[in-house]
Amino acid sequence: MTAKKVSVEVLVAGKDASECLNNLVEAYTSYKIVAEEEKTKRRGIQAWEKTTIAQIKADRDVLIQYLKRSFDERADNFRFLFEKVDQAIENGDNNQLTLYLNSITEIAKSSPFKDLADLTSVISALDDPDHEWTF
Repeated sequence: MTAKKVSVEVLVAGKDASECLNNLVEAYTSYKIVAEEEKTKRRGIQAWEKTTIAQIKADRDVLIQYLKRSFDERADNFRFLFEKVDQAIENGDNNQLTLYLNSITEIAKSSPFKDLADLTSVISALDDPDHEWTF
C-alpha cells in the first residue's frame, strides 16, 4: 500500500512540475509580447515628440521673424515720420506737422501683437498653394 502511494505522489508531483513549467513558459511568452508592444509604443511616442518639437521650433521661428519685421517696420515708420515732423517744423507748416503727429500717434496706439491672432490664418494661407492674395 505504501508503494502505491509513493508512485501516485510522484506522478502527481511530476504533473505539477509539468504544469508549472508550462505556466512559466506562457508567462514568459506573454511578458515578451507585452515588452515588444511597449517598445513599439515608446518608439511611437519618441517619433511624435520629435515631430512636435520640430513643429514648435518652426512656429517659434515664424513668430520671431514676424515680430522682428513688424518692429523693424514700425521703427522705420517712426523714423520717417519724425524726419517729416522736423521738416514741417523747419518749414513752419502746421498742417503737415499736425498730419505727421497724428500719424505717429496712430502708429503708437496700434500694437503689432494684435495681428498675432490672425497669424494662424496667415500661416494657413501661406501653406495653401491655391490661396488667392488680394492687395
